[in-house]
Amino acid sequence: MSVSVLYRLRPLAVAAHVFDVTLTVSQPAKKGQVFRLPVWIPGSYMIREFARHIVTIKAQAGGKPVALCKLDKQSWQADPVEGPLVLNYQVYAYDLSVRGAYLDQQRGFFNGTSVFLSVDGYEQSPCDVVIERPRGKDFHDWRLATSLTSRDDAKDLEAQHGFGRYRAQSYDELIDHPVEMGRFEQVEFKACGVPHRFVVSGRFNADLKRLARDVKRICEWHIKLFGQPAPFDRYVFMLFVGAEIYGGLEHRSSTALMAERADLPARDVEGISDGYLRLLGLISHEYFHSWNVKRIKPAAFVPYDLTQENYTRLLWAFEGVTSYYDDLALLRCGLIDAPRYLGLLAQTFSMVERANGRNKQTLEDSSFDAWIKYYRQDENSPNSQVSYYTKGALVALALDLLIRRQSHQSASLDDVMRALWTRWRQTQNGVAEDEWEHLAGEVTGLNLQPFFESALRSTEVLPLVELLASQGIKLEFTAAQNGADRGGFYADAQPVSIALGFGAKGASDALGVKLVHVHDGGAAQTAGLSAGDVVVALDGLRVSQPDQLSACLCAGRNVAVHAFRRDELMTFDLTPAPASADTCRLSPLGGAPGAWPMV
Repeated sequence: MSVSVLYRLRPLAVAAHVFDVTLTVSQPAKKGQVFRLPVWIPGSYMIREFARHIVTIKAQAGGKPVALCKLDKQSWQADPVEGPLVLNYQVYAYDLSVRGAYLDQQRGFFNGTSVFLSVDGYEQSPCDVVIERPRGKDFHDWRLATSLTSRDDAKDLEAQHGFGRYRAQSYDELIDHPVEMGRFEQVEFKACGVPHRFVVSGRFNADLKRLARDVKRICEWHIKLFGQPAPFDRYVFMLFVGAEIYGGLEHRSSTALMAERADLPARDVEGISDGYLRLLGLISHEYFHSWNVKRIKPAAFVPYDLTQENYTRLLWAFEGVTSYYDDLALLRCGLIDAPRYLGLLAQTFSMVERANGRNKQTLEDSSFDAWIKYYRQDENSPNSQVSYYTKGALVALALDLLIRRQSHQSASLDDVMRALWTRWRQTQNGVAEDEWEHLAGEVTGLNLQPFFESALRSTEVLPLVELLASQGIKLEFTAAQNGADRGGFYADAQPVSIALGFGAKGASDALGVKLVHVHDGGAAQTAGLSAGDVVVALDGLRVSQPDQLSACLCAGRNVAVHAFRRDELMTFDLTPAPASADTCRLSPLGGAPGAWPMV
């Protein structure tokens, strides 16, 4: 008789943000069944301790209580029993992110890593999950969206608005299909023949038909890049919109997204706003992950060990390369033109240049240290870290241009990505730590090792001035013109004079301007200021906006800075210094442009 594993999940107390989960194991282990909850979620490389949200947990068999012993922070063992073992537990769900679980009167959302305990020894066994609607008349119109495979008849599922019984072939599959429930709107489309569903929850007023048309173009470009058929037979986008939120997390046939409601496309408005462009880039990024990290992945992730950190030095290849292709796809599918794309690229250059950590941490070390650094940003992070997303994207750009130049335009990074996909389809093996580099050399027939040594294992400057020049593009850095200047593409680029800089990044505070980051060697650090200080006045005059920090600076004249450090008012003597040339300007060079970035 085969073992059956059944989960039943229902929103128990919506106002208290609690999901109730019942887990039934037909044949528990004879020595006592062990249950575990992951400590991290694939795609987000930090130990998150999801078990801390379990409020109560108990077991019973045959209607009688069964003792549970907690083995460690995430594991429980039940006493040996005959027959089915039933575990019941409640999960507190108020994490408004794409990584955890959330429940209130408007919506519910969860990743399986937050709510489904694994059954030790049966992780490879099929399991069913029944997801119920919250009880009460206030929730009669709630619907459910997920890419899990339904076990209910299609008509029954539709009648239940998506609530019902689903099947996963393993625990790994179970936790890789997030669930959205509540009152949402949706649009559907097909990309290369594959059904796609786009669910949007939260309060908004937007043109979802246009969103579907634009996203369809993105999806078809990605599918065609790697080659049909797509690696899934259906796909679900789950987007929650609100205020001051942003993020995404990839899954094997779906993605969870969060964005500003204003980023959605407005009705009866042509063109693509900066907010909508940012949303399309996020969608493109997570969709590209369907190939690059959900299938093609580091060997260190095969299989995932969700009880501890899984170290790899390859995150630059999976997040950085994906970050290169996300905006590039918007250009190549025709949603934006080349100047708009190059403007986005210039902003990536600026983000990397503005973090002095690029001179201290290598890209491989950034990948390896993601567990303790990237997801735990603090006031000193820009001075000590480099992002495997942004610098990884620039390394991918440099590699693409290098391959194109050395192969006389007969090869590109596209060929490397397709080769990685072909290899995965043949073997489904993970990528060893040195295998990505070797495969790139084999596919292109080029000696790329000197480039990888410099780009990945040193802090040397990437040769992008020369490489972009080969495509007819000039790269230079100047001082920012104002606090909103993130760099860009300028057809008529004019030199910008170097202004004076305060040497810190500030944010508005009730008292004045709070210093969020103080840059290494800058005027603020030299004067003795620290991150967390709240500047209230310069030369006795009140300040309230970050731009005021630099606006009052004059060459040859020191400034008295009055600031609170905790509850103590302090005075600092600041000597203005030239502002850092950390803002990227891309502009056309004379002569015929290269084929990149259009093809």
